[in-house]
Amino acid sequence: MINRRHVVGALAGLALALPNAAFAQAYPQRTITLIVPYAPGGATDIIGRVVAEEMSNSLGQRMIVENRAGAGGSVGAAAVARGTTDGYTLLLGALTSHSINMGLQAKPGFDLKKDLVPVGLAGNVGLALVVHPSVPAKTVPELIAQIKANPDGYSYASSGQGSPQHLSGEMFNIKAGTKMPVVPYRGSGPAMTDMVAGQVKIMFDTIPAVLQHVKAGSLRAIATTGTEPSPFMPEAPTAISQGLDGFEVSSWFGLLAPTGTPQPILDKLNAELNKALQSPKLKEAFALQGVVPKPSTPAEATARIDMEIAKWGELIKAAGLKAE
Repeated sequence: MINRRHVVGALAGLALALPNAAFAQAYPQRTITLIVPYAPGGATDIIGRVVAEEMSNSLGQRMIVENRAGAGGSVGAAAVARGTTDGYTLLLGALTSHSINMGLQAKPGFDLKKDLVPVGLAGNVGLALVVHPSVPAKTVPELIAQIKANPDGYSYASSGQGSPQHLSGEMFNIKAGTKMPVVPYRGSGPAMTDMVAGQVKIMFDTIPAVLQHVKAGSLRAIATTGTEPSPFMPEAPTAISQGLDGFEVSSWFGLLAPTGTPQPILDKLNAELNKALQSPKLKEAFALQGVVPKPSTPAEATARIDMEIAKWGELIKAAGLKAE
């Protein structure tokens, strides 16, 4: 039986004989499907829908979002990795989560480096280290000292096994020399409910998820996890500036295509994505989600993915976490 993907790939390859400009100009001729590998309503879904709307306006064809949730984002990513290479099925990748899955899941169903090619970065979301007000610490060194003085009295909440929030806690343990156990929850919402109630005292979560609670005084922000202070929480110093060298965690998002997608299509998509990221409407929508737009070249996106895979692979090994 003739493999449809191979046929499409061969036809796309023949098209490379055309001048690149002419080939790129001919694309797209129909609706593009953007796979979001999480359920509707979350940050990845909202980012995907904003990007799809802006790119539709400039591409001259609709880009529609299709949610394929499951296995921490691996189900949707694997579907795109197995898809046709004609530029009509793309992935709004949660690059940090996908990179973690490469080291934590025994069979993620795709290889982020081999099966998918970056179009470009979309943006990132910073995280914050927050504590319940009953915790006396107001700085990272103070928190570390209190945990070490009372090692049985502290644990940290996680929004799910293998999430950036979970692995931020593991990174903290390694760099701070603490041994806090994780309290896993099924999502950020239930974890935040128990944090505010004081059932658990420490948590890493995205800045948008914690910001309202910090402003209300029901949580205290100890640090943010970027290399520079967050524009959304500028009063909170970074963990790096408080002595945790190399403590950098952000949730990165980007646009990906199946490997084998013709270069002229990738180039056109990169140009249109970067144009969309400059849109005032997109910037406003991103800001509501705590997302910083990050226009990039494909090479810069590739470098970011390489960094994420290496960082989380090393951490998973150092923490002794087991693949699911």
